[in-house]
Amino acid sequence: MAEFELKYTPQAEVQSIYDTLQRSFRKGVARPLGYRKHQLYRLARLLKENKEAILAAEHADLGKPAQECLVGEIGAMMDRSIKSAESLEEWSKPQNVEVPEWQKTWSPKVFSIPKGVVLIISPWNYPTTLSLQPLIGAIAAGCPAVLKPSEISSHHSALLAELIPKYLDPEAYAVVNGGIEETTRVLEFKWDHIFYTGNGRVARIIAAAAAKHLTPCNLELGGKSPVVIDPDSCDLKIAAKRILCGKTTNAGQICVCPDYVLIPRHAQDAFISALREAHDSFYPPSSGSPLDSPSFGSIINKVQYERLKDMKRRTKAELVLGGGEDEARRRFEPSVWRDVREGDSLLEMEIFGPFLPIVPVEDINEAIEYINDHPSPLVLYSFTTDPKVKQALLERTRSGNLVFNDVVQQLSVNELPFSGIGESGYGYQIMKYTYEAFSHLRASIDIPYAYEPFLAARYAPYTKEKTSIIAVASEMEVPESEWPVRGGEERKANGSANGNSH
Repeated sequence: MAEFELKYTPQAEVQSIYDTLQRSFRKGVARPLGYRKHQLYRLARLLKENKEAILAAEHADLGKPAQECLVGEIGAMMDRSIKSAESLEEWSKPQNVEVPEWQKTWSPKVFSIPKGVVLIISPWNYPTTLSLQPLIGAIAAGCPAVLKPSEISSHHSALLAELIPKYLDPEAYAVVNGGIEETTRVLEFKWDHIFYTGNGRVARIIAAAAAKHLTPCNLELGGKSPVVIDPDSCDLKIAAKRILCGKTTNAGQICVCPDYVLIPRHAQDAFISALREAHDSFYPPSSGSPLDSPSFGSIINKVQYERLKDMKRRTKAELVLGGGEDEARRRFEPSVWRDVREGDSLLEMEIFGPFLPIVPVEDINEAIEYINDHPSPLVLYSFTTDPKVKQALLERTRSGNLVFNDVVQQLSVNELPFSGIGESGYGYQIMKYTYEAFSHLRASIDIPYAYEPFLAARYAPYTKEKTSIIAVASEMEVPESEWPVRGGEERKANGSANGNSH
C-alpha cells in the first residue's frame, strides 16, 4: 500500500507553512462567507469522492469495519460539513443586544470574528472524525488552520496529507505530519487557538506551550467513563446489549467508550447473564471466535496491545466472559470481569480496549460516592427510568456529558455541545460549538455625539453636583433574600450591625 506511505514534514517547511497562513489571515482570504461555504462543500466532496481510500486507510491502521467508518466517520463528517455551510449565515450574523432604554441609541452589537491562525492536533482512534470535526469548525469560523494528525494512524495521516491540498485552499489550510519532534516544533509558534484531542499527559505539555503565548485551547481528553445501572428501573437485556455495543465499537478505542460498570451487588449475576446473551447475538458461537469476526477491529499497534495484555494479566478479578487474544492480529475478545475492586489493574487508567470491569456496589448512593471519589469523567452513563435516580446523578455528580439509557449516541446529536470537565478536558465542540470555539465574540457600541449632554457628569472637574448624579447608581434598592441564612452569615450581619469588625 505504497500510496499510504507516511512522510514527515521537514521542520524547515513548517515555518513556511506558518508564514503562508499568517499572510492569508491578514489579507482576509478565509473570511468571506462564500469562501467558507465553498471550502466546507469541498471538504464534503473530499469525503465522498475518496470514500474507498479512507476505508482502506482506516482498515490498514485499525482493522476498522467499513460499517463503523461509514456511519461514525465519513457520513457524519459529510453531514456536518454541509450543515455547517448551510448554517453559516445564521451563526455569523451580528447579534443585537437588549439593553436599558437609555443605551439603545448606542447600537450595541456582538460580532463573531475569526480568532486567527489555529492549530489542530488530532489522535489516531477516529482519525477522520477527530481530524475533520475541528477543521470544519475552523473553516466555518474563517480561521486558517494547520492540521497535525497522529503519526500512529500512519496510513490515514498520509492520505490526509495527499488529499487536503487537492480539495482545500493551500493558502489557508495545511497538513503537518510527523512525531514528537515535529509536534514540538509546531508548538513553538504563536497560534490563536489550539485544539487537541488525546490524553491528559500530552495535554499538559500542549497547555504549557500554549501558555507561553496566552493561546486559548480546546482539550478533549477522555478518561474513565462509568456506567451506573439501576436494575430496579431498567431493562437489563437492552442495557447489556447497548453497553457491549459501545464497548466493542472500534475495539473499545473511543474516548466516550463505557469504561466500567457500577451495579448493585444483588443484580451483578443477572447483568452478566444478559451480557452473555448479547455477546452471543453479536458473535454467534456457531460462527467461531469474535477474534475472527469481520465486525470487530484491531488494537492500533503493539504498544497498545501490550499495555492491554499487561492490564489483563495483572487483574485480580474473576473473568466471566471472553479472555481470548490473537497477538498476530492485535485482537482481544470482548472480555468481562466481575467483582472488580478498587486498586485493580482494570481500574488504573482509561482502558481503551474491549475489556469491561464490573464494580459491585450496595446501591445508587454508593455508586455516586465512587464516581465523586475519582476524576470527573468525560461521560457518565446510566441505565434507569427512575426520575429520582436521574435527578440524583444530575445534581450530585460531575461529568462532561450525562447520558441515560444508551452509550456513545450523544455524539450523533449535532445540536448538543460536547466537552470534558476537569481531568477530562475543557472547551466545547460539535457544529455550532466548534464554530464558536474558533470565534471571538467582539462587542461593539457606537455612541452618538448627540448623547454628549447626558455624559457630562463624567468629566473633570468633579463637583458635588456631578457626584450626586453619579451616586444614584449606588443607591438602588437591594431585594431581600428568602433563602435561609447560615449561622456564619447571621453572625457576620449582626457583627456589622453592632459595629464589630472582629
